[in-house]
Amino acid sequence: MKTALALLACVAAPALAAPVSYTIDGNHTFPVFETDHLGFSTQRGRFNKTSGKITLDVAARKGSVEVSIDAASIDMGFAKWNENMRGEGFFNTEAFPTITFKADRLQFDGDKPVSAEGSLTLLGVTRPVALTLTRFHCAPHPLNKRETCGADITARLKRSEFGMTKNIPSVSDEVRLVIGVEAFRDAP
Repeated sequence: MKTALALLACVAAPALAAPVSYTIDGNHTFPVFETDHLGFSTQRGRFNKTSGKITLDVAARKGSVEVSIDAASIDMGFAKWNENMRGEGFFNTEAFPTITFKADRLQFDGDKPVSAEGSLTLLGVTRPVALTLTRFHCAPHPLNKRETCGADITARLKRSEFGMTKNIPSVSDEVRLVIGVEAFRDAP
């Protein structure tokens, strides 16, 4: 009798949630960086080609993030400045074509991730970086009806820690990252 009740309890229990994977939507994910320029203004640039995967297990409050940024896709607003930023003094895109972020430590507030702690690799240097997530939201996309998750991501880092020291202090060492990200749920 006890065995039958235990079996019945297992069958009646709700299924445990499993990790769900998402593919970053490169059409709606643009890493933007901001730096102080000579104390006059905040200059901004962005990268136009981003890809990656996100895995979320909300029930277990776990997840992972893998992001790849095409460094040569930098967009400062005009060709000459883009060329300068691709050069050896800044992103050196010929030697280091990819910027990556990998995290397997997500912090949750209830069922929403609020931060991702991982490693950023830039110019061949890998350092720990923590990203703050706000406005995290998942819902069916209104156009294609696929489950989509999105968030706004922010972080601060020192570019000198990655070996990018050109024009410091005229161009600030501290860089603020602002990233809007959207990702589609992968088919089961």
